[in-house]
Amino acid sequence: MTVATPISQRTDIRRGPILTVILLGAFVSLLNQTLMNVALPSIMVDLKIGESTAQWITTGFMLVNGVLIPITAFLMEKFTTRQLFITAISLFTVGTLVCGIAPDFLTLMTGRVIQAIGAGIIMPLLTTVVLALFPVEKRGGAMGLIGIAMIFAPAVGPTLSGFIVENYSWRVLFYVIAPIALINVIIAVIFLRNVTERKFPKIDVVAIILSTIGFGGVLYGASTAGSHGWGSASVLVTIIIGFISLALFVTRELRSEKPMLDFRVFKNGIFSLTTVINVALTVAMFAPMLLIPIYLQNVLGISPLHSGLMLMPGAIVMGIMSPITGKLFDKIGARPLAIVGLAITTVTTFMLTKLTVDTTYGYLIAVYTVRMFGMSMIMMPIMTAGLNQLPPRLHPHGTAMVNTIRAVAGAIGTALLVTVMTTEAKDSIKGIIVEHSLNPQNKVDMKHAMDLAQVQGINHAFLIATIFAAVALVLSFFIRRGRTSQDEDTNFNKKTATAE
Repeated sequence: MTVATPISQRTDIRRGPILTVILLGAFVSLLNQTLMNVALPSIMVDLKIGESTAQWITTGFMLVNGVLIPITAFLMEKFTTRQLFITAISLFTVGTLVCGIAPDFLTLMTGRVIQAIGAGIIMPLLTTVVLALFPVEKRGGAMGLIGIAMIFAPAVGPTLSGFIVENYSWRVLFYVIAPIALINVIIAVIFLRNVTERKFPKIDVVAIILSTIGFGGVLYGASTAGSHGWGSASVLVTIIIGFISLALFVTRELRSEKPMLDFRVFKNGIFSLTTVINVALTVAMFAPMLLIPIYLQNVLGISPLHSGLMLMPGAIVMGIMSPITGKLFDKIGARPLAIVGLAITTVTTFMLTKLTVDTTYGYLIAVYTVRMFGMSMIMMPIMTAGLNQLPPRLHPHGTAMVNTIRAVAGAIGTALLVTVMTTEAKDSIKGIIVEHSLNPQNKVDMKHAMDLAQVQGINHAFLIATIFAAVALVLSFFIRRGRTSQDEDTNFNKKTATAE
């Protein structure tokens, strides 16, 4: 039997347009996710809803997105790249338009769910397309471009959102996103071709139900733990149900000849190690995105716009460094990049454990920018190093697995940091009042006491993030170079063809 030429070795495939189309989709979907936090107060006033209801605008999106990611491996084997992406970005565009014209909360929530369905497919699809388009020795540079979308969009989001909310209606956020998404649909129809292997798997309804309940339960429980507390009955019940469902899901998938999400990817040591590092890194990465805006706005009294602007220098550094890091990865591998990057990340995260009520805006910009320089050496190289070890047939499963675990780690990590911050602030306020001889009956004194307590809570949360970064640093010393050429992919294709 003739061995089919791998996509990465074909000369008739135009990589540039295909990568540009899907990269734009990833950028706009990630940008969309980061716009909402700053806009929530305005939405609450306009739609006359409370904080507990408004949180579903972000929590609901995250839940649908996180639940859908594990199913993407099945979808990528069932449909072509072209079919899947055009459907995903079209759904995202429709959802964005619905959000923009929403007259009430229910309509807005419907739009957010439609958005999330599309966004949940795009990111895993992008990673799988890169693995298919580029041979092992050239993937670093391509993945560096993905790094721009992954970090630059979340960094730009708060600044853009702060500017729009301060000067215009929150609906303008969606009116900005919608035309970009629509243009993406048009160029996808023109340029996109299929680059993934279709296997036409049968749908496993039981696996989908178990996966949805499992990941949905864990994500919902973790996302509400920060506000309700880990001891809350609703949090405990949903997390327990989630983990039981996940255990049943994993068992079913391991026994299946054609699993929807193949957990056998963890048989590869480097993939498993890089996944663990990614978990620790995700928690450390979310810390400043969550804690610094709270510190700037609640303690220092800085506007949402200026809070967002603080992130811009770091975003620019990340945007410049991501392609450079990708090229370095192709030459020297992930280990040296990870060690240097994680060392910088650990030190700068620790520097954020020393915040006070008098810390300057300039200090925060400097530390955050250096921290982003370190992060630029880590995220994509570590993920690429793990995925490079998998044979082509497992690429959809590997990318779905990495993105799923990062979503869960992000939700649990965020809840953990919020819990540490609020618990420490609550426990320390009495001691602060006594230590600083403050009068509990005086409003000015109590405001000062609450600021000091919140800073102490934020510092403790950053300390936890530092520990996670340090764990990732230690583990990075065990990363091996692994494959540096396409040989094993080619050999795998030959073996498959021979077997057939």
